[in-house]
Amino acid sequence: MTNVIAFVLMGIGMAFNFFGCLGLIRFPDVYNRLQAGTKCVTLGTIFVLAGTAVFFGFTGTSSRAILCLVFILITSPTAAHAVSRGAHRAGVALWKKSVVDQYKKDKEGEKG
Repeated sequence: MTNVIAFVLMGIGMAFNFFGCLGLIRFPDVYNRLQAGTKCVTLGTIFVLAGTAVFFGFTGTSSRAILCLVFILITSPTAAHAVSRGAHRAGVALWKKSVVDQYKKDKEGEKG
């Protein structure tokens, strides 16, 4: 039964990773691509690592998988935010159909 749960978790993770990679190819600008890369791939990797932890049970491998899961959960969104803010400060333009530029609002001092 645990093998089935592990493989389902890993399958869901691989699907999220696939769609995140597809978003990296298909989305129009750096900000949308960062969103796909961060949200989908982070969630997909977390599911794969959770499936690995379930598959191996309470062993050293599962504790390392959980440790990696927590590390990715903390660092991936933080790194994407830093890259996005750096791109905005460097003058990388938003997609022409973008509606909101929250960094510009924050820079001008507006309340969101």
